[in-house]
Amino acid sequence: MDMHKRPEQDPQGDRLTMLGEPAWRTVCVYIVFVLAGAGVGWLVGFLADWLVTLPWAPLQGPAELVASIPAPGLPAAGSVAGLALGLVAQHEQLVIRLSGDRVVLTRKGRAQEFSHDAIAAVFRDGKQLVLLGHEGGELTRQECDLDMGRVADAFAEHGYVWADADPHKDEFRRWVPDTPGLPEGANAILRARQESLEKKSPSDDDVRELREELARLGVVVRDEKRRQYWRTFREAGPAVE
Repeated sequence: MDMHKRPEQDPQGDRLTMLGEPAWRTVCVYIVFVLAGAGVGWLVGFLADWLVTLPWAPLQGPAELVASIPAPGLPAAGSVAGLALGLVAQHEQLVIRLSGDRVVLTRKGRAQEFSHDAIAAVFRDGKQLVLLGHEGGELTRQECDLDMGRVADAFAEHGYVWADADPHKDEFRRWVPDTPGLPEGANAILRARQESLEKKSPSDDDVRELREELARLGVVVRDEKRRQYWRTFREAGPAVE
């Protein structure tokens, strides 16, 4: 996916780069959701009108109720629902603000700020952007649909180290219950996190919060097809926010 890259000036006078989805793409997302919602609303009305003509068809009561709604009502309601989904999609987009002394990542209304000195390296892991600390722990791991080539260029332009791959990738081991070698309490957290991952619709907040709990114990975890892989790092430390 393409992205928007806009140089600005931060309050300290340093050059500031903002990375995010371009405005035209956001507008297109809204249009698609609104049109899709209107189409679904029209289809629901059409099916309801058809069902009331079939005495043997089930759900006659709900069908009659829907059929009684004035013709523009359902497409309009569908459009509003589509607009709401567009707002959710925009809210979940990652926005990156870069300067020579800090990085600010904002997603779902939650901003995380990291100083340049705290970041040892930045790299891509699948569709995720990872900021690595000097002690080997991950400062953050964020879903990122932006063009990683341009993200890498922007980080490099501001003096950050961009790695082609995770420098610690060979240290990860697959987690199984009661794995030895983990800090006290880590197995219980990994077990709870595995249960969350295996749900039909896993909670992103639960998965993220349990990842942060593991980081406090000095454990890095990454996911692959709902399987957890872990490694320890030298010294646990909370992310800078």
